[in-house]
Amino acid sequence: MSLSIGIFYGSTTCYTEMAAEKIQEKLQEQFGSTIEIFDIKDTSIAKSQLFDFIIFGISTWDFGELQEDWESTWDDISSLDLSGKTVALYGLGDQYGYADWFQDALGMLHDEVIVLGCDIVGYWPNEGYEFTASKALVENDRYFVGLSLDDENQFEQTDERIEKWSQQLLNELS
Repeated sequence: MSLSIGIFYGSTTCYTEMAAEKIQEKLQEQFGSTIEIFDIKDTSIAKSQLFDFIIFGISTWDFGELQEDWESTWDDISSLDLSGKTVALYGLGDQYGYADWFQDALGMLHDEVIVLGCDIVGYWPNEGYEFTASKALVENDRYFVGLSLDDENQFEQTDERIEKWSQQLLNELS
């Protein structure tokens, strides 16, 4: 498969960045191609338009708020032309400390991106999580709109979830 693949993330505490690096490593193994990775603090989100397959990574802060780098570039999302592109999303959140807002930023990003003419892949089952509410749920609340990670409370599951999600993406893109 010869797709150009770019991962774009915002990270305040490095957890979203570390997840991006793990996803990059797994996808390079499975896709057999180079995957570029970008911190949106240093790279314009407009660069994402140069890739066939785009992965956006975001974390939810406090009471359902956007990570600061995403907040700074939020208005730029609507000007992207993602027609014909495939997009996957991943998010980080704290399901116990912020159970009423778990992965809200992921859901908010999904709502911004889905109207831009792209195909979204990588919906992730919500099994194995404990939370009260989330803006990131679809299909009768059975799936998150992307890979959901909780490095605060379930760090030991992150690598396995990334492995499974990477394989899922490969299958969905085949």
